[in-house]
Amino acid sequence: MTTALRNLQEDRAVADLADVSRVLAGDVEAFEGIVRRWQVPLVNMAWRYCRDRSRAEELAQEAFIRAWRGLGSWRRDSSFSTWLFALAANVFRSELKRFPTINLPLDAAPEPAAQATQHRELAAQFNTEAVQRAVLALPLRYREPVVLFYFHEMDIAAAARTMGMPEGTLKARLSRARALLRRRFPQLESAHAEMELAALNNGKEA
Repeated sequence: MTTALRNLQEDRAVADLADVSRVLAGDVEAFEGIVRRWQVPLVNMAWRYCRDRSRAEELAQEAFIRAWRGLGSWRRDSSFSTWLFALAANVFRSELKRFPTINLPLDAAPEPAAQATQHRELAAQFNTEAVQRAVLALPLRYREPVVLFYFHEMDIAAAARTMGMPEGTLKARLSRARALLRRRFPQLESAHAEMELAALNNGKEA
């Protein structure tokens, strides 16, 4: 995680705490600050669940409604964003079970026109359109860890808390997801090896 991103997260955490405290004290308009900060991330997260912009916006709106109703249940033993993303993931998961999205089989995801040699990390390659389609074709149990860990740059602990599972389970699902994607996109193999080597140097799980 870069210093700029870490600073942004810290600023958001301070603002979240202030806004939540104001809302719980009766200033309902303070919730608008929470929506402004997290609307785009939640819509983007929802889109990666369903790949439908209109539906993603509806899912994000539903997540905010649930957050408003349950704001007092945030116990502050984790960051507000972790609580919010966990709540949103549950909303998205539940809604997709009720009205499932139709995805292409993983093998039907097209190959990139050329290997993205300018991207030297697996996370960057995951952001190519072809690989995003392949991620969306993964079974939900494997797709969610990839979305949280790579697209939302959560570490293993935060992603595990968001999904409500042990870290070991999350690591196993990430490993399985990467294996499925590398089988479809062999060029990700070398990128992942480089990322694992970098992880040993900076302490981030790959």
